[in-house]
Amino acid sequence: QYNRNLRVISSAFSGARIVARGDKVRIEGDEEQVAQLEKLFGKLLEVVKGDHVLTPEEVRYLIAQVREGGSLEGLLTDVVQVTHWGETIRPKTEGQRRYVEAIHQNDVVFAIGPAGTGKTYLAVAVALGYLKRGQVKRIVLTRPAVEAGEELGFLPGDILQKVNPYLRPLYDAIYDMIPVSEFEKYMQTGRIEIAPLAFMRGRTLNHAFVILDEAQNTTHTQMKMFLTRLGFDSKAVITGDVTQVDLEGRVSGLQEVQGILSGIPGIAFVYLNRRDVVRHPLVKAIIEAYERNEKAKEEKASPTDE
Repeated sequence: QYNRNLRVISSAFSGARIVARGDKVRIEGDEEQVAQLEKLFGKLLEVVKGDHVLTPEEVRYLIAQVREGGSLEGLLTDVVQVTHWGETIRPKTEGQRRYVEAIHQNDVVFAIGPAGTGKTYLAVAVALGYLKRGQVKRIVLTRPAVEAGEELGFLPGDILQKVNPYLRPLYDAIYDMIPVSEFEKYMQTGRIEIAPLAFMRGRTLNHAFVILDEAQNTTHTQMKMFLTRLGFDSKAVITGDVTQVDLEGRVSGLQEVQGILSGIPGIAFVYLNRRDVVRHPLVKAIIEAYERNEKAKEEKASPTDE
């Protein structure tokens, strides 16, 4: 693994020469790259001292942060959750670190960014930590089910049957972190609840960690309804991607809320971008390609000055 990681670093910094002998590393070459490498190796040393085995992908995340002049503080060292597989969940980018910090410091946090940036996954990890430490009594996870035609006129059985496929990603995140038997016990005792957004109406959620996923598909009314469910000693995390709105002819509640609630103490907006994508390396390339394509379409559609 050590040699693989070293190859990743060497290929990323072609203007510098890296010579590793035992536990010593010598760096020479381009002044800027040497400075970046010193910062990178300092962080790598900090991480491995904590008994964490670095993967090539994690090394790539750190390289990207160093190149962009970002802070490495807390990256790969601040443990958010330990899965039942023994794996540690940690912020891997500066944006993710700011996101986790915002959740701890605020009662309402909006995380806005593209797919693959860990918006929902990290929120679930933090929520499970709060539940296990007794900081909240339950976790409530919800999402709007636009494709299922979520309306109050549906009977509970009908809507649950229709929206269950759209709630699946929330189950997947939890299955990654705790055993199925523990999850089922939490569900049976009401300590974890996963439900469509329509089921939130008329409730007050005290001592709860509430997560609204896919919030770009909430309407003005739904967003207001959700935010006013918050009770005493509760936290709410709202995640979404404003470029993926499925509401036909209606304004997204997530787009609108940024102008309504910004600047209110206790409410934070965290914006993640393609630099925070932590899925397969191709996902970042795909997002960038689509962004270029959409930008080209906008430029073509906008009138040019004669």
